[in-house]
Amino acid sequence: MEKYFDDIVNSTVEILKFDSSLKPAEGEYPFGKETAECLQYFLNLAQSFGFETKNYDNYVGEVIFGEGEDFAILAHLDVVPAGSGWKYPPFEGVINDDLSDGGVAGRKIWGRGAMDDKTPAIVCLYALKALKDEGITPNRTFKLIVGCNEEAGWKCIEHYNKVAVMPKEGFTPDADFPVIYAEKGILHFSCDFVINDPPMSALNAGERVNMVCDFASAICTRKAAENLVYYENPIAGTTLSYDNTTNILKAYGKSAHGSTPEKGANALQALLKFFSTFHPDCKKAYDLLFDDVTGLKTLQDETGNLTLSPDLATFKNGVLTVTSDVRFPATHKKEEIFEKLDGVGAIYNVVNYQAPLYNDPNGDLIVTLMKVYNEVTGKNESPIAIGGGTYARALECGCAFGPELKDEEATIHQANEYVTFERIRLMSDVYYRALKAVALKKKKALRLGWIRVVKKTK
Repeated sequence: MEKYFDDIVNSTVEILKFDSSLKPAEGEYPFGKETAECLQYFLNLAQSFGFETKNYDNYVGEVIFGEGEDFAILAHLDVVPAGSGWKYPPFEGVINDDLSDGGVAGRKIWGRGAMDDKTPAIVCLYALKALKDEGITPNRTFKLIVGCNEEAGWKCIEHYNKVAVMPKEGFTPDADFPVIYAEKGILHFSCDFVINDPPMSALNAGERVNMVCDFASAICTRKAAENLVYYENPIAGTTLSYDNTTNILKAYGKSAHGSTPEKGANALQALLKFFSTFHPDCKKAYDLLFDDVTGLKTLQDETGNLTLSPDLATFKNGVLTVTSDVRFPATHKKEEIFEKLDGVGAIYNVVNYQAPLYNDPNGDLIVTLMKVYNEVTGKNESPIAIGGGTYARALECGCAFGPELKDEEATIHQANEYVTFERIRLMSDVYYRALKAVALKKKKALRLGWIRVVKKTK
């Protein structure tokens, strides 16, 4: 794969230039024109390699290669909003070896989507090209499926299932290495809190429910502002700023993926904590959302503890509405969450739900992918479970496979997202060898040793 390295870098830079975050539908562009242009760029690149491609109405695209039973490689080209705090433009694909923040050494490509999930999609495409250039005809029909709405609702997958047939088996390069055999359940819910004699006339916080809130603001009453004189913000990693002229109180934090709220600093928490120190209704909201009076975070199993990340909020007509991202352990049920919320009289509405994913870690596909990963890296690791939700749930038998490594600096859904040249080389080697192993497997499908896989539901 080394001979393709420069081309992979160049293609990555080009695809990072598209701002493929969700925009309003526009005619034939369900997620915005630029997202459709990003998809077409990817498909044109695949066509230039001699692959058959399909564009399903700008919802999702497909690259096809091989013969036999279908095998999916599910990636996505849409991204979360860039947000603020970037030291390089998020949609220019800047390359350098900047170490000004004490980050990882080596050359990097900076941009929204560098790790989530444009570079992995590009690398998988070049891995298929490498097999094709070697004259290999896979014993499976590879379908590299690239969605355009993974970050905001999965309408791309819904559309694909209407116009095509989803392969039963495959992997998604959109999570962590080595191989993920289980994913927590995902529940997004909104809570309404009636705020009597409110200390603010307006409040807004967050950009997406699956991004830790890094900015929140409120227009304070004069009476509320008096409490700021001697107030010391106790929320680590956040800062507060008050403008006496406008009466606007601003909170700044650090974004992170909603599945790992501990890696961020929640600006909404800082804002609501201040109000909770003198207003009883705000304290009720804070206690439920951040102090875990329900005991939700005590739910746990081998896939980890439940995480709760309140990431969106508005205040209107005396009601504070907060939308939270919950990732719950794979062997638990959403009803357990509802029971705890009902137990404290919370007023809530379910916004989105994805059932957990749980597979046998000794299944054939997972064993095959683990073998490749350990051979490439010289490690002896085992499959893992995560809190994130991936396209693997769209498959009857699916798992997630890279590209992040545990205990590394995570920039996904944060400002200054980047991918290192070293990671591109690792991805290239791992995905090429994995696809080659699948391609040369005779007839027998690489089943996961399926225990329980529950597909995404509304």
